[in-house]
Amino acid sequence: MVTPKQLLSAIESALLGPLPPAPAQRVELIHALRKSRSSFQNLLSYPPPKPSDRAQVQGKEVRLPDSPPISLDDQDVQIALKLSDDLHLNEIDSVHLLVSANQEWGIMGREPLEILRLAAGLWYTERRDLITALYTLLRAVVLDQAVEADNVLDIQKYLEDLIGAGLRQRLILLIKELAREEPAGLGGPQCEPYILDSRGTLVERRAVVCRERLILGHCLVLSILVVRPSSREVKEVFSLLKDSATELNEDNSTTKQQITYSLLFSLVISFISDALGAVPDKAAVLTQDVSFRNEFQEMVIASGNDPNIEALVDGVRLAWTVHLMLIQDSIAPRETTSSSPDDLTKLLSCLEVISSNNVFRSLLDKVLRTAAFQNDDEDMIYMYNAYLHKLITCFLSHPLARDKVKESKDKAMAILTPYRVAGSHDLFHEGSSSSQQAGETGPIMFVSLLEFMSEIYQREPELLSGNDVLWTFINFAGEDHTNIQTLVAFLKMLSTLASSEEGASKVFDLLKGKTFRSVGWGTLFDCLSIYADRFKQCLQTAGAMLPEFQEGDAKALVAYLHVLQKVVENGNLHERKNWFPDIEPLFKLLSYENVPPYLKGALRNAIAAFIHVSPAHKDTIWSYLEQYDLPVVVGPPVGNIVQPVTPVYDMQFELNEIEARRERYPSTISFINLINSLIAEERDVSDRGRRFIGIFRFIYDHVFGPFPQRAYADPHEKWELVIGCLQHFHMILRKYEIKDEDVESVTEQSQPSSLQLQLPLLELLKDFMSGKIVFRTIMGIILPGVNTTITERTTKTYGQLLEKAVQLSLEIIVLVLERDLLVSDFWRPLYQPLDLILLQDHNQIIALLAYVRFDLQPQIQLCSIKIMSVLSSRMVGLVQLLLKSNDGNVLIEDYAACLESRLDESQEIEHANDPGILIMQLLIDNISRPAPNITHLLLKFDLDGPIERSVLQPKFHFSCLKIILDFLEKLAKPEVNALLHEFGFQLLYELCLDPLTSGPIMDLLSTKKYQFFAYHLDTIGVASLHRRSSDHTLRVSSLHQRAWLLKLLALELHAGDMNSSTHRETCRRILGHLFGQEAIESGTDFNISNSLAPYNDAEHLGARTRTIGKSKVLELLDIVQFRSPDTAMKLSSIVPSGRYHILAEEVLVNPATSDKGGTYYYTERGDRLIDLAAFSDKLWQRFTVGTEPELNQVRETIQLLLRWGWKHNKNLEEQAAQLHMLTGWSQIVEISASRKLSFLENRTEILYEVLDASLTASASPDCSLKMAYILTQVALTFMAKLRDERFLSSSGLNSDALTCLDIITVRQLSNGACHSILFKLIMAILRQESSEPLRRRQYALLLSYFQYCGHVLDPEIPTSVIGSLLLDEQDGEDSDLEKIDKEHVELARVNFSILRKEAQGILDLVTKDAVHGSEPGKTVSFYVLDALICVDQDKYFLNQLQSRGFLRSCLMGIGNFSYHEGAHSFNSSQRACTLESELAFLLRISHKYGNSGAKVLFSMGVLEHISSCRVIYLQGSLRNVDSKLRTYVAIDVNRQRTVVTPVLRLLFSLTSLVENCDIFEVKNKIVREILEFIRGHQLLFDQVLHQDLLAEDDQTMEQMNLVVGTLSKVWPYEESNDYGFVQALFSMMHILFSRNFDAPNMASQVHRLEGKRKSEVGLFRLCFSLSSYLYFLVMKKSLRLQQVSDFSSNQPSPSGMLQPTLMLVASLLNAVTTALERAAEEKSIFLNKIRNINELSRQEVDMIISMCSRKDCVSSSDNIQKRRYIAMVEMCQVAGNRDQLVALLLPLAEQLLNVLLVHFQDSVPSSDASQSIRAITSGDQLDSAHDISSICGKLIPVLERLELLSEEKTGHNHKLFRRLVASLKEMVIKKMSL
Repeated sequence: MVTPKQLLSAIESALLGPLPPAPAQRVELIHALRKSRSSFQNLLSYPPPKPSDRAQVQGKEVRLPDSPPISLDDQDVQIALKLSDDLHLNEIDSVHLLVSANQEWGIMGREPLEILRLAAGLWYTERRDLITALYTLLRAVVLDQAVEADNVLDIQKYLEDLIGAGLRQRLILLIKELAREEPAGLGGPQCEPYILDSRGTLVERRAVVCRERLILGHCLVLSILVVRPSSREVKEVFSLLKDSATELNEDNSTTKQQITYSLLFSLVISFISDALGAVPDKAAVLTQDVSFRNEFQEMVIASGNDPNIEALVDGVRLAWTVHLMLIQDSIAPRETTSSSPDDLTKLLSCLEVISSNNVFRSLLDKVLRTAAFQNDDEDMIYMYNAYLHKLITCFLSHPLARDKVKESKDKAMAILTPYRVAGSHDLFHEGSSSSQQAGETGPIMFVSLLEFMSEIYQREPELLSGNDVLWTFINFAGEDHTNIQTLVAFLKMLSTLASSEEGASKVFDLLKGKTFRSVGWGTLFDCLSIYADRFKQCLQTAGAMLPEFQEGDAKALVAYLHVLQKVVENGNLHERKNWFPDIEPLFKLLSYENVPPYLKGALRNAIAAFIHVSPAHKDTIWSYLEQYDLPVVVGPPVGNIVQPVTPVYDMQFELNEIEARRERYPSTISFINLINSLIAEERDVSDRGRRFIGIFRFIYDHVFGPFPQRAYADPHEKWELVIGCLQHFHMILRKYEIKDEDVESVTEQSQPSSLQLQLPLLELLKDFMSGKIVFRTIMGIILPGVNTTITERTTKTYGQLLEKAVQLSLEIIVLVLERDLLVSDFWRPLYQPLDLILLQDHNQIIALLAYVRFDLQPQIQLCSIKIMSVLSSRMVGLVQLLLKSNDGNVLIEDYAACLESRLDESQEIEHANDPGILIMQLLIDNISRPAPNITHLLLKFDLDGPIERSVLQPKFHFSCLKIILDFLEKLAKPEVNALLHEFGFQLLYELCLDPLTSGPIMDLLSTKKYQFFAYHLDTIGVASLHRRSSDHTLRVSSLHQRAWLLKLLALELHAGDMNSSTHRETCRRILGHLFGQEAIESGTDFNISNSLAPYNDAEHLGARTRTIGKSKVLELLDIVQFRSPDTAMKLSSIVPSGRYHILAEEVLVNPATSDKGGTYYYTERGDRLIDLAAFSDKLWQRFTVGTEPELNQVRETIQLLLRWGWKHNKNLEEQAAQLHMLTGWSQIVEISASRKLSFLENRTEILYEVLDASLTASASPDCSLKMAYILTQVALTFMAKLRDERFLSSSGLNSDALTCLDIITVRQLSNGACHSILFKLIMAILRQESSEPLRRRQYALLLSYFQYCGHVLDPEIPTSVIGSLLLDEQDGEDSDLEKIDKEHVELARVNFSILRKEAQGILDLVTKDAVHGSEPGKTVSFYVLDALICVDQDKYFLNQLQSRGFLRSCLMGIGNFSYHEGAHSFNSSQRACTLESELAFLLRISHKYGNSGAKVLFSMGVLEHISSCRVIYLQGSLRNVDSKLRTYVAIDVNRQRTVVTPVLRLLFSLTSLVENCDIFEVKNKIVREILEFIRGHQLLFDQVLHQDLLAEDDQTMEQMNLVVGTLSKVWPYEESNDYGFVQALFSMMHILFSRNFDAPNMASQVHRLEGKRKSEVGLFRLCFSLSSYLYFLVMKKSLRLQQVSDFSSNQPSPSGMLQPTLMLVASLLNAVTTALERAAEEKSIFLNKIRNINELSRQEVDMIISMCSRKDCVSSSDNIQKRRYIAMVEMCQVAGNRDQLVALLLPLAEQLLNVLLVHFQDSVPSSDASQSIRAITSGDQLDSAHDISSICGKLIPVLERLELLSEEKTGHNHKLFRRLVASLKEMVIKKMSL
């Protein structure tokens, strides 16, 4: 069953949309109509109460259809029974209403009466939807021309069937029954009189039912045009009409009058359409029933006593008469029994009644001129007028009717018009003629007929087209007028006929020619000239009095002038220029006192029509006004006491002395309107209205200010006067701008400025900013309130004028609010901003804001919303003010109702006039303002407590939030509401970002009902884009909608509280929609698979069925991937003339013309577009025009530029939308990958797919630079996540047991996938349109790819540990490793092959960026070259770089490096990073190619260039450094680490040439250059050597190792000891060799594992370098050490240095042995734990994780499998570190053993003075026996421990090592025995 709401939605979508309905909409409509046939046939018929159902409800358990039993409490039973009694509704249906009310509103916690009203309101809403649906269907068939013909035929057939089945009888019955005072109608005395409507507003039930009756009445009218009514139905409607007319005596409300009119016109249309529908072979339906004709004739002719009934029956009599006329001809030719001889008698009797009752006057006064008729539905008014047009046309075309009219005219002409002076009686106004001739029915009928016709065609001038009958009647009616009343009525009718272009031309020709003897243009102008000459002669005659102006002449002239006005206004633009060449006579009577004011008003109105004829006419009018019209003498304001002066007859005098006494103001109204029209056409605004200051002061002081105190005979004139004044003020505010000099224009109030110095704009602003006359008067118009205005608008004939006045008042306030802040800061304290003035009376603010409720005029709502926007930005306490006045809740409902009403629109609204868009912008703009703000109020946040703790209940409250969520849920009518949908998503996104509102709104959106609208990814997300050519607006908005939706979803993924089940489930669903992974679980809601299920929900895994769908991520990327439209400003290709395109570019670029208010404007989205109107104006100002050809060329050029500007705007909007969506896409995919990837399975595949798609898109020629940048960033993120996800974690295993291979093997993409990534990345780098910022990202991505491909095994697992871990594994795993190795080799080979194919292009780009790019670009370029060298094969890239001369260029760049902007600027830091990358590149060459690479660098003088690098000179010891440089050195620690360490690494790598060079000369050269470099940088080496050896800084330790390692290899070749390096090395030996390396307990060490492991390895590596240097001296230089230090000896060593001793060596060997034992034991322990990881308990695993300080890696919900994995990885790292230490300590121990062995083998040191030993030995005496014994005693236990080292634990072969230990042990024992 289709609900009424669904039915109405389907009908509106298919029939009222702006475009032809889609096939799906049409199918939906057909199905909805079929399912709703019974609802229409039994319209508003519901099951009545039943005793059995009542008993069931009282039993508190009810079973509704298709639902389980529902339990009720006492309150539910009470409300349900009350609903049944009040609505005459079945008790079960009442319970269903309660259920529906709970679903719609949420009734928990509400009062019983409120629940009752809500349920009743819901019921009436369903009824309203159903009858509105019926009305829409009928309207589509009868009125809508835009509906497709096929649809119309289908619907018409459907409606015909319904009407044939009794629908119309049901409509008539309902209109009758609903008027009764009973539960099924208006409600009985015991019924609840109020309901809560769909907006939660309390409304009277009677009003709702009356509105239903009105819609049913409209349906009845339209149904008659679908199927003609039967005689029975006509009689029932006639009876119902009389009953309804009787009701008007008791209740004359607008709605009841409109119901009565619908019944009247149902009969009118029935008679006319039935008669016109007759054809020669088929009689009219009503004609066939003779008895009906006789019976209805009697009913119509019968007269009554009730004037209301008689007036409406007169309309039926007229229609019945016309019906008889029309069927007279159709009955007479046919010889049928239906023909009756008294038909003519009936017709004549009806004509007589019509004439005697003057039915035309009755219809005018009682129907057409009433406010109820004028405020009825526009479509129905058009229908009524259309059939009145047919009625009057048929009436006038019948001979009998024409004879009757002619008879009436003749009688009217026979009456002489009495002579009256125009000024001695009441002024002329409409309808006065009828009052003068009461009782003389003949003339009144003719005049009334003319006025009746004027009323019809004045509203619908298009009905005049092709109406020959009417124009024939005009020729008849215009002949031989001898009566003023008939002439005036005839001319008034002519003015109505001139309301169209065709009519204006015909009327002009009628009055121009000789059609009428006494009526014509000549009569008008002759009369004006005669009176002007007569008055002029009197003035020239001394003492003569001006003759009186006859009233008849004045009335006739007024009527003529109305015709003239209409003819000129609506005439053809080209023809009317020549119609009236001389308009001077229109001005000549304006200055005479005895001319009636209403005639002056008509004259000025006619003059105003000529303003738009041509610019020449405007200038002529100005000159004639200055010559003839009354002067405007500006006197003091009304009320000021002044000295009496001689009165001057001017506008002020006429207003105050003549018009005010008569209480009519036509002259003043016309004067203001004429002046307004003239000023509006002025293009020269240079004087800013200074020349009009006199007119302004007159209007300001004498017209508008006193207007509330004046008396008005006609309220229409009151509001016309107000509108004229308001239009003047409105025009001033819009036309003129504030300039800088205006801020100094304020003077003291006691010294008013002269009139010549005043500017209207400034005077108006001062008035508002001080709360004076205009402000108070405007607020007096607004303060009665919106409810009063709505009442007067709908019940008074002047309601439209009042509405216009209110609209102008609000627009003026908006304009003032836009300008007051420009001067307020300079005008204080005399003048304040308008918001402060409004704050003086809070009622003013409330009244302004309440006009958002005025839904009769959207412009008024727009102004109110704009005022709210301004005030909310200025008034911090606005919300408190509204709450204090108890208007807050009303305002919430009003804004929600306005927004809902806007969403119900079916036609597109211009963005600037869209109240919905303004409301959305208001909500968005106020989000970040201090709380509580307007957004919090309108969205119904809790304002009584902290905003962030609000619990939003959109179901419970009718607010903008409810409306927004509802329309975002459905996204209905996208063609009309696209921009609202877009702003809706943006609003939710901004709310989720705001710290105050994010919590409540995200909790609401995460609920099951919404889930952040993730399902829209399947609807609008992947829907096809609209075509650019036909639906550009929808295309752009669709892109923005997707962008905000994606950003909203990304925000939930990023910030959603994962501790909340709703947020967690929402994130799963979002990811499921994005990546196509969904889960269906029996008995549960939708879920997606969670990769954490093994930890959290392992027991439920088997119950889920997993489905993999297509990834929406890729579909979204496909949608946004189209060629971006061109937005370049290439005017040279548009404009052929170079001069013009240069001027046009200046207009667009010059800030003076392009800033705000100039050539550009900002859209609702923030796009900066060209204002085409302003652009055109400025182009005309800049382009000089001389001759006619130049004018044509300029005109053509401007048209070309405007077309270009229009296209440019469209392209710019689309490009911004495309980038916006791509940004949203990038955010959601990056957040998904970085924060929620663990929620998904097949993660590697997902990452690869998105990475591959991003690279493909970025390499596409359709991809713009900005898009490529975003896509590359996405690819960079996903490449990084691929690196993280390569290694299997517990979430990827199906077994509870872990193996060693699980944590070692890599989960890498296939080689083919890797190659595809590399190839597409290269294509993206080599794309045609590129930039350095983009390439930097691409280079980073390339580096990330190389890093990804560089590891076959987990980089966190040291290689040395792998063998140990796999000892117990099977052979199959060994083969797996071999296979992995082979694949890795193949991957590297193909990678190089791909790079080699595009090597030229890549190297061209990279080397160019490395040489000419910015500093960041250079840095990353060198790292790319570093990576290329790393993957190089056969020295291909090295040779390429050498052949290009790049290496030499790089070295020269290093040599020329210096800081130009200070050592600590940002740029210098970037240069330091560049230098570091260059050095890393050179170091890579040295490492990659070994000796050959080092030779290449050495041959190019790398050390020489590095020595020339000035930055190195800033490094070094603070000794001997200038005090200015010392500041740099003290501060420049970071740069030292950035530059010095790479230099030392490169220097150390070059020392390999010393060891591996066999040619003595070359070796000497290398040594000399390295020594020379060391000598040149003594300060640097000295500083490093004197660092704190116990520092735990990694870089400091590395620098010390590099320096010591370098010196140990080359310094022994240095013969001079002047630099102190040897002493520094020996000092380091003394410190390190004697240090206690014993570590604390294992638990303590593991607790500080990271720092402890690194420092221990670093120190032993330093010891190894020192021992290497010592070993070289002992072995090569024959250095012999003392056993112990002899501090008591007074004999210093020959060199003056403190040498190391054998005791120190033995001490170090002891420390090394201890460390070696400990490291081997710890390695063994950890390896054993790893092997037995599956046997460890959870407590033991947690202990290991805690010892490793990795608690942050696990959560309480993680299962044992994941915990074991983390523990395994951590233990592998520790084991690897221990193995690394073992590998370092074994050779260190071997060197120490060799040093000791040499000394024990050579018992007596050499004393040859010629040997170098003399330079370094400390003495030539033999060591004492005690010292030898001490050393030997210390060595024996150490050697014994070394012998016991286990190869199994160390993992190394000890054969040679043990032999060396054994040899030394043997000699030590021998030495001890001596």
